[in-house]
Formats: sequence, C-alpha cells, structure tokens
Amino acid sequence: MVSELLLGFDETTLAYDLQRAHSADIWFLRARFFLWGMFATIGGFLIGHGIAVAGVNLYGAVWDGFWQLWYGLW
Repeated sequence: MVSELLLGFDETTLAYDLQRAHSADIWFLRARFFLWGMFATIGGFLIGHGIAVAGVNLYGAVWDGFWQLWYGLW
C-alpha cells in the first residue's frame, strides 16, 4: 500500500514489468531508486542535524541507559 502511494507500483507490477522490461524501463527504475535514496539520505541527515542542534544527545542517552539497565539487573 505504501509503495503504491510513494512509488506508483507494487511488487506484482514490478515483477511483471521486470519480466517484460526494456533497457529504458530498467533505467527509469534505477533512476527512481537513486532519486528516492538521495531524498531519504538527505532527509535523514537533516533530521539528525536538527536533533543535535536541539541539544539532544542520543548516543549519550543510549550509553547511560545501557549502564542503568546493566547495573539494574545486578
């Protein structure tokens, strides 16, 4: 359902298209993959930067939580 909304095709359509695809069709599939991959990468970096700018230390929180869990078990 999500892949149909975001990418315009589902697994069945993709399998059928790949069986009968021409080289231009494969190029467009690869271009779509790289385009969405680029957007996801840039978006992830922007979200990560925003979290750091907000002063949230995720690594420190995970590390402290690990030690609290470790000492809480014993």
